[in-house]
Amino acid sequence: MTAGAGSGPHASVPPHSGAARAGAAPEVAAAFPDIDSLIGALDAADYVVDPGLATALFLAVRLPQPVLLEGEPGVGKTEAAKALARALDTPLVRLQCYEGIDAAEALYEWNYPRQLLAIRMAEARDERLAENDLFTRDYLLRRPLLAALEHPGPRPAVLLIDELDRADDDFEAFTFELLAEAAVTIPELGTVTAVHPPIVVLTSNRTRDLHDALKRRCLYHWIDYPAPDRAAEIVRRRVPDSALPLTLDATAAVVRMRGLDLEKPPGIAETVDWVAALTLLGVPRLDAVPAELAVTTLGSVLKSREDLELVRAKGLGWLTGSSRA
Repeated sequence: MTAGAGSGPHASVPPHSGAARAGAAPEVAAAFPDIDSLIGALDAADYVVDPGLATALFLAVRLPQPVLLEGEPGVGKTEAAKALARALDTPLVRLQCYEGIDAAEALYEWNYPRQLLAIRMAEARDERLAENDLFTRDYLLRRPLLAALEHPGPRPAVLLIDELDRADDDFEAFTFELLAEAAVTIPELGTVTAVHPPIVVLTSNRTRDLHDALKRRCLYHWIDYPAPDRAAEIVRRRVPDSALPLTLDATAAVVRMRGLDLEKPPGIAETVDWVAALTLLGVPRLDAVPAELAVTTLGSVLKSREDLELVRAKGLGWLTGSSRA
């Protein structure tokens, strides 16, 4: 497609012009004119973000385009979507995926008790209801996907499709229309298209590979474990009463744990839980905690018997970095 005279990179794009993306609503574009503005808003929402993730979220908001966040459990994928909703001052609509989830649980269901009541009331009046009378919006129970599409605005909702890798291939394919067109098809009503398309954040722990067709519809960002200084800042924000030495010690100890052959390496979420537990117990720093207490609190950060035994065998000196036993 060749640009006409007078067109340029800042020219407005009329509807159905063939542009790749429609762009964000004016209010959203004004709120987040650049990446730094989004970083500041996420910071105010108590989410520490690195430049790579900030860029992915900015593009998801401003293009807009769904973004797929992958990474190990506990690195902050779900929290990114929650913080984005707070930064936008808009509702978060969350769909938690699980094995066996189907379209009815994610999109809509018909209110069968209410339909049955309507039939009985019509019979009492000696009236007859046509099938079309029973399958209208009045009898629709909106589940997360439809609720996000029908959000009245003015700012779009943030739709979090969490742990999509837990769902099966058929459900994954069901989301393609939503991701590509901000629309879904309800057989009895036709296609429902969002007036304010939601900002879609998908997360995956990579328990299985997602289909290429889904990835083509999304931006992609891998969230890695944060550097120790950034991890300490995140933990301090989540546990503001914790002592700084304890936070630094705990984040360093978790990094050492990840160097072991663990079944379930701990993430930031587990580090936060551990520091919260130690803070509640009055521990000022890790090397000041009695060995027995250190061992008994490891259940906050390690989630299998084998991992606990492996770290316990290393000893408190190894955990605090005072020895390499």
